[in-house]
Amino acid sequence: METKAAVRFMLRKQSSLAPEGDSFESDGREEGDDIEDGVRLMYLANEGDLDGIRQLLDSGINVNFCDIDDRTALHVASCQGQTDVVSLLIQYGATVDSKDRWGSTPLEDAIYYKNHQVIKHLEKHGANPLMAPMHVKHAREIPEYEIDPKELDFTNSVYITKGTFCIASWRGTQVAVKKLGDEVIADETKVGAFRDELALFQKIRHPNVVQFLGAITQSSPMMIVTEYLPKGDLRAYLKGK
Repeated sequence: METKAAVRFMLRKQSSLAPEGDSFESDGREEGDDIEDGVRLMYLANEGDLDGIRQLLDSGINVNFCDIDDRTALHVASCQGQTDVVSLLIQYGATVDSKDRWGSTPLEDAIYYKNHQVIKHLEKHGANPLMAPMHVKHAREIPEYEIDPKELDFTNSVYITKGTFCIASWRGTQVAVKKLGDEVIADETKVGAFRDELALFQKIRHPNVVQFLGAITQSSPMMIVTEYLPKGDLRAYLKGK
C-alpha cells in the first residue's frame, strides 16, 4: 500500500505537467510521523542525500510514498537530475511509471528538464517510452508513409552529420535516418520544426533532391527516412571545390 501525504512537497522544479501558478501549500490536514518521514524522503531525494535516503528506506519508509499530488521521491529526483538517487530508489523498488495527479511520470519530468542521464537510466529499468506527439488514436488515421520502426536496422549505424542523420538499413537498402530524440519531445519548437520538415519532404519530388521514403510518427523516437547518397553532403562538396 502506498502512503499518501496530506501535504505537498515544495521544490524548485515541479511536475512537468503542473499548470503554472498552481498552489503547492498544505491543505491543513493533520500530519503523522509516517507522513513526516515520507516528506523527508522526498526532501533528501531533492538534495541528493544518498546516505539519508538509504537510512530512511532501511527503517521501513515506503519508497513509493506519495504526497497529496501523487508525486514520489522518484519524481523529485528525476526533476532535479539526481541520477544516483534515481538508481538507489529503483534498487529499493520504486515504481518507474508512477503518475502524479497531472499524469506526469518520472520519465516525462526528466525529459522536460533535459536530464539526459536520468532519462537513460529510467528507460534502462523499464520506464515506458513517451507517446509520440503525432500519435493518432485510430489505425485508419495512421499516415500512408508510416514505417514500422522494427524494419530499421541500426546494427552498423554511423552518423552522417553530428547528431542529426545516421545511416541505417531498411528492407535491405541503406537509408539516411533523421531522429527526433526523446529528450526534445517536450520542446514544442523542435517538434514543430520536425512537422514542417516532414510536410516539406512530402511535397518535394525532384531528381536533384534526396527521395523521401517514409517516417516514424506513431512511436518514439520519431524519424524521417530518406534516400542515402554515399558521396557526402553538398556543402562539403562545394567547399572542396
